[in-house]
Amino acid sequence: MCGIFGLILKEKTKYNDSFIESTILNLAKISIARGQDSSGIVFKNRTKNTFDLIKGDIPIDKLLVSKEFESALKESIELYKSGQSFQAIGHARLVTNGSQLKEENNQPIVKDGIIAIHNGIIVNANKLWENHNLTKREYQIDTEILLSMVRKDLKSLSTHKAIKKCLEQIEGTASCAMLFDDRNEVALFTNNGSLYYILENDLMFFASEKHFLISILKNKHKKYSIKQLQANEGFILDLNDFSITSLSNENNKNSNLHSKHSTNKTNLKGDFDKEIVIDPMEFIDKSKESHLLSILEDNSRSIILLKRCTKCILPETFPFIEFDEKGVCNFCKNHKPKKQIQNFDALKELVKKYKNKNGTPDCIVPFSGGRDSTYTLHIVKKELGLNPIAFTYDWGMVTDLARRNIARVCGKLGVENIVVSADIKWKRENIRKNIEAWLNNPNLGMIPLFMAGDKYFFYYCNQVKKQTGIDLNIWGINNLENTNFKTGFAGIKPQFDKKRIYSISILNQIKLFGFVGKNLIKSPSYINQSVLDSLGSFAVRYLSAKKDYYHLFDYYKWDESEIEKLIKEEYNWEKSIDTESTWRIGDGTASFYNYIYYTTTGFTENDTFRSNQIREGLINRDVALSKVNKENEVRYETMRWYLEIIGLDFTSTISKINKIPKLYKNIGEIKK
Repeated sequence: MCGIFGLILKEKTKYNDSFIESTILNLAKISIARGQDSSGIVFKNRTKNTFDLIKGDIPIDKLLVSKEFESALKESIELYKSGQSFQAIGHARLVTNGSQLKEENNQPIVKDGIIAIHNGIIVNANKLWENHNLTKREYQIDTEILLSMVRKDLKSLSTHKAIKKCLEQIEGTASCAMLFDDRNEVALFTNNGSLYYILENDLMFFASEKHFLISILKNKHKKYSIKQLQANEGFILDLNDFSITSLSNENNKNSNLHSKHSTNKTNLKGDFDKEIVIDPMEFIDKSKESHLLSILEDNSRSIILLKRCTKCILPETFPFIEFDEKGVCNFCKNHKPKKQIQNFDALKELVKKYKNKNGTPDCIVPFSGGRDSTYTLHIVKKELGLNPIAFTYDWGMVTDLARRNIARVCGKLGVENIVVSADIKWKRENIRKNIEAWLNNPNLGMIPLFMAGDKYFFYYCNQVKKQTGIDLNIWGINNLENTNFKTGFAGIKPQFDKKRIYSISILNQIKLFGFVGKNLIKSPSYINQSVLDSLGSFAVRYLSAKKDYYHLFDYYKWDESEIEKLIKEEYNWEKSIDTESTWRIGDGTASFYNYIYYTTTGFTENDTFRSNQIREGLINRDVALSKVNKENEVRYETMRWYLEIIGLDFTSTISKINKIPKLYKNIGEIKK
């Protein structure tokens, strides 16, 4: 989830100042792609027996220009030139748990004489604290449990055995580097393969992605060999002789003990005015918010009276809907059942040419943390026998629930997870500005603008393909999720013959672009910092090239019960606190826009999803109606969280939405 990096040089070697400085700066700068919420770096000073630690709630590019960092780097280089080893490890953080405003939660983390950097999420951290007799828990961040467990076991075990024992007990993902105050060692390990390194006889540097190391080597005259630490692998580097001890080594090598080091901490403050909240459970107590709950509309008694298709469940308020004399809608009449899916063996044959026999990554699986992408990653790894990299684009609306599920799956499968993190603060400001503009002149066709920022998933997937040299990508896109109404409210007639749910004809692209343009002119407040971001999302969504590109569910039957059984039983998948559904629970925007659609039109994307299932013969109409009655209930906690993190007042926002004219009649004002 985050970016980690480091440079280690053996004592009494002759690397020059420029090499050291450029390596550290370039590794740090390129790691910012993994997270911009906070950052930190630590230098080990054996002469003074200190760790010089600089960190704060600022992006790492800002930390690198601080006087504190420049001073610490300069001093460490001078000490290296005098004959001691050079040791520096750093972190670019995407906040997952633990407020970035509290310095102890930003990495590197210091606990019990260990300094560590950690990429990933330990999902069973609370359980481990309960089950082990450890030193007192001090921080919110999950990384702390790693340090406490390793320190406890170092009393009786070698470093590599203590770390191996720790890895065997954690659930989730952990790619880490550790320094110790009482031994001249560096530990490097991972349980999902998200760690690459270069190790020579007098030098080591490492990073979260192979691409990061390739980038910094472009201007190096010497050629280095880049290696990947495979899942559940690691080693201990003895800095006295640069020998290594693998985690799989059963020989109990004696640790090299030294006098303990103290830590000099410098905490740099950024411009965050509040904590980055990523989990509704952290700050919402529904039992104490009846005053907010009472604002929400419940017009279900009127909505239930809407005329609906007699075959599916789409209502009369659906854009461009028409009913025949039997009450069957035009969407059902024009529906062509998906052709018999191609045999799974056909996909196996197609991917043969992409397989790497040496076990290196050979496939990209776009991984949102949702149920379909989870299932796809499982099938790609277990059934197709590929060695995938899971790619995640975090644009600020990926909930902590989704992140924890991503960690569960990647950790269990031992799959590398490449995360590209947007400037989340900026993205959330864009969403807020667009919603404020929309509230000034509500138009249902403009709602997709709220989600424009996530469409860069397509662009960055192509970037990752180029960076890794991997051609094949397999998606878990599900055609049942087709939602014609979102473009329908923009005046775009349904395109019944499209091959993909994201497909749209050139003519309709022009119409859609024109519709958005008219609304921008009508509501000038849309002309804000987000315009270029929104326009770019349109281009990458509809115009980006798609090559070596397959959809699992073109070859493998989509079965909701099978998928739910697998994610719950195999991966202990976590569900949301405010719905029984497993769909859309990792997307922070869904609860908000579905409330708008439901209260103004009487339906949501749940109605379209279940209607598509009916047409494919996967579910009957009575079951579909029963399901949407539950699924369309307001997801209060997630919606409350959404408005909080983008900076909109819940009361005024919901009140404005409630005033939007309804598309159905005789609704009555029915309040909870």
